[in-house]
Amino acid sequence: MSLPAAVIFDNDGLTLDSEELWTQSEQKLFAAHGIEFNDEHKIALLGNSGPHAATILARELGRPDEEGPALVEEMNRLVYVALESGCEPMPGAVALLTALADAGVPVALCSNSPRPFVDRAIAAAEVEHFFGTIVTAEDVPHGKPAPDPYLEAARRLGVDAAGCVALEDSPPGAASAAAAGMTVYVIPSFADADFAGAEDQVFSSLGDPALLAAIGLATIQPE
Repeated sequence: MSLPAAVIFDNDGLTLDSEELWTQSEQKLFAAHGIEFNDEHKIALLGNSGPHAATILARELGRPDEEGPALVEEMNRLVYVALESGCEPMPGAVALLTALADAGVPVALCSNSPRPFVDRAIAAAEVEHFFGTIVTAEDVPHGKPAPDPYLEAARRLGVDAAGCVALEDSPPGAASAAAAGMTVYVIPSFADADFAGAEDQVFSSLGDPALLAAIGLATIQPE
């Protein structure tokens, strides 16, 4: 099996175990507004940022739509505090990134999170050197689920989007990559998340041998 033109990784909950930091921050934000955070709230917010997250937060917290951006800023402040305790790669992430580097496959990071958070998180996890480019929602006109972030990542790497594999854990991210014409491999953060057919295949983790085979890599040593 031939290797892809590039592999493009989502960040939170896929490359880094940072989704828990967002969950902690979401719990605190909801509690401050007198609401207990639950899985339905989490699935609604998963993978969303910017205007999408603002709309969702205002709705779930029972606030006017115009307060959405301020709620997003409040949540961002909370997650920066949570990040001070550190951040680790997800299981299998470093081994997969190393194998791709050894095989000469270009790699990018494509995240809906704010640029300052992404930069701090990947530095804390010591994985920034693996990525040929990093694209956030702030770098394009529209974040995920629009195709803009993935198309921009492919453009920066100098490859055809149709030849790329995207690795995602959230429905908005999978929809974004699919709309960009990429092959979408999903490692779900939540079993109940509905990917609405945007996924090409679903795998258990970044270290899943079936994922490695689908990408065209030989078996790699576990971390």
